[in-house]
Amino acid sequence: MKQYKIGYTTGVFDLFHVGHLNILRQAKEQCDHLIVGVSTDELVQQYKNKTPVITHEDRMAIVQSIKYVDEVVPQVTRDKLAAWHELGFDVMFVGDDWKGNSLFLKTEMQFREFGVQVVYFPYTPHVSSTIVKKKIEIL
Repeated sequence: MKQYKIGYTTGVFDLFHVGHLNILRQAKEQCDHLIVGVSTDELVQQYKNKTPVITHEDRMAIVQSIKYVDEVVPQVTRDKLAAWHELGFDVMFVGDDWKGNSLFLKTEMQFREFGVQVVYFPYTPHVSSTIVKKKIEIL
């Protein structure tokens, strides 16, 4: 029996790589049903000031095809409490590169009131969409 019933994680998942896969695999190991929020192009533009290489529709299709993922939803806001109200998850999984970030300090505090856990997974070193983009630019 897994520790959590419904898990939730989010991301852009642009230029899907093994770091993304590691987060999804580790999350599924701890919950029966994994919901993944894929950031819309508009949301990415809003908080990262850049446009993903892969369209939102295609990134949703890629993530949905991963065997560890049970459900994919568009992430239209970074408000994790609003997502919890809509999806009712028990735990949120996040890469530890976000630990201590003001967004997740706030999220942890908000979730504490409702008994929702935030679990951080180790960031996969030497891989990110930014690194992949830089390697492509060199070619």
